[in-house]
Amino acid sequence: MTTVYVPRDAAARSVGADEVAQQLQLAAIEGEIGVDVIRNGSRGLLWLEPLVEVVTPEGRIGYGPVTPDDVPDLLAAGMLDGADHPLRLGLVDQLPWLARQNRVTFARVGITDPLSPEDYEAHGGLQGLRAALEMTPADVVTEVTDSGLRGRGGAGFPAGIKWKTVLDCEGEDADLKFICCNADEGDSGTFADRMVMEGDPFLLIEGMTIAAHAVGAREGYIYIRSEYPDAIATMGAAIDIARGRGWLGAGVLGSSLDFDLHIRVGAGAYICGEETSMLESLEGKRGMVRAKPPIPAIEGLFGKPTVVNNVLTLTTVPVVLADGAKAYQDLGVGRSRGTQVFQLAGNIKRGGIVETAFGITLRELIEDYGGGTLSGRPVRAVQVGGPLGAYLPEAQFDLPMDYEALAEGGAMLGHGGVVVFDDTVDMAAQARFAMEFCAEESCGKCTPCRVGSVRGVEVIDRIVAGEQRDENLALLEDLCELMTDGSLCAMGGLTPMPVRSALAHFADDFVERGDRRLLEIHPVQRGNTRTEGQA
Repeated sequence: MTTVYVPRDAAARSVGADEVAQQLQLAAIEGEIGVDVIRNGSRGLLWLEPLVEVVTPEGRIGYGPVTPDDVPDLLAAGMLDGADHPLRLGLVDQLPWLARQNRVTFARVGITDPLSPEDYEAHGGLQGLRAALEMTPADVVTEVTDSGLRGRGGAGFPAGIKWKTVLDCEGEDADLKFICCNADEGDSGTFADRMVMEGDPFLLIEGMTIAAHAVGAREGYIYIRSEYPDAIATMGAAIDIARGRGWLGAGVLGSSLDFDLHIRVGAGAYICGEETSMLESLEGKRGMVRAKPPIPAIEGLFGKPTVVNNVLTLTTVPVVLADGAKAYQDLGVGRSRGTQVFQLAGNIKRGGIVETAFGITLRELIEDYGGGTLSGRPVRAVQVGGPLGAYLPEAQFDLPMDYEALAEGGAMLGHGGVVVFDDTVDMAAQARFAMEFCAEESCGKCTPCRVGSVRGVEVIDRIVAGEQRDENLALLEDLCELMTDGSLCAMGGLTPMPVRSALAHFADDFVERGDRRLLEIHPVQRGNTRTEGQA
């Protein structure tokens, strides 16, 4: 019996992975071939999906991208024995894309059956939780703090400090504490949260359970956007399995910890990526930003102390506890410790997941991993950090990818999304899109964001149309300053970042292309912003 892995990841399924798996199973039935088809997560080499892996004595041999029509020919050529074929890639673990990475959070993704608890434990699962349960809550918090782990949702706030704040909450208001995972992954060009939930769901459960032990919580919620049906289904099945094995519920792993998890599905509002808006939605209200203070760590879900972390933050915690703070601290640069999961998307030849230590340059990501643009044209701009991140020109591609270096360069790391544009992009249209996006997604609570974004679209239109350019440029700068300083949250506060960066680095697009009717241009239709499934 030969074991063959075919991804069940949503990106792989979108390009025919289900049909490939069915063809293999059908061939096994009709030809009496001994094949055990296992549906794994994606390795993250999205341009090679569906990536089929065959287990051989030498290791797992990859073939890809495989279509359903390729299956008969592959089987006839001896794929089950690792035979040569034009689609043969060799040993998957030795592919340069993977071999150069530091897979920490994604160490199991693509290797195991996501819903096999036996597979999870066999590959190191639960080591972090078992280690944590042998420690006091305060010692667990100290370990996370010493590791240097910072929030991977975009803010980069030290996870250990947030946990300690919740742990130290006492009194009547602290009789119940919560762990909330914000899986509302709304940034364009990002897909790491989805991939780890679909490819290694027990890891998120383990991370949230460790957090519960560390701060004294008994209940947790995973807030997933409705656009992620596969992640919702996989996480739901994993939670049921975990309960059945005593990994959740009363007396977790035979300890005194009582902790259970629930999934809540969001309606797709971008603003719910902000922690307080997410909490409002969890409480059954419209997703709107709360004024701070009080911070959620003190008054969060239903007014109780709450840990709110991103998926990548919580899925890194088990590794920190299993290997120790120092092992994680040894990776990275400066105050940016450990690894970051970068997501390469847009007009790029090789899109996908790159997990590596902080400090890699943007140029290395784009050229060495990404292989340049899919169109073959020169790269003109790269947006880092989601739709509200800065547009960086080629002159800044040697910036190290860490929180402080990017901030000094007028950019931000965000959730690790890297969206590439070639030289056909109209940066005036992209700047307008940022304001338009904010106007569409604003919760409307504060005036700078709600009204400022609408006025921003109008002012950019006047600039491009050549109407009193100097006066309107000054007005746009004043508007950006007001939105940055006066908005309640990062939605309005960061909208000026892509606008200012486009003006600073690509000013010609606001002048030389002024004869274009900007209102007729939609950046998504220009072929420069593509989904990760197309990357």
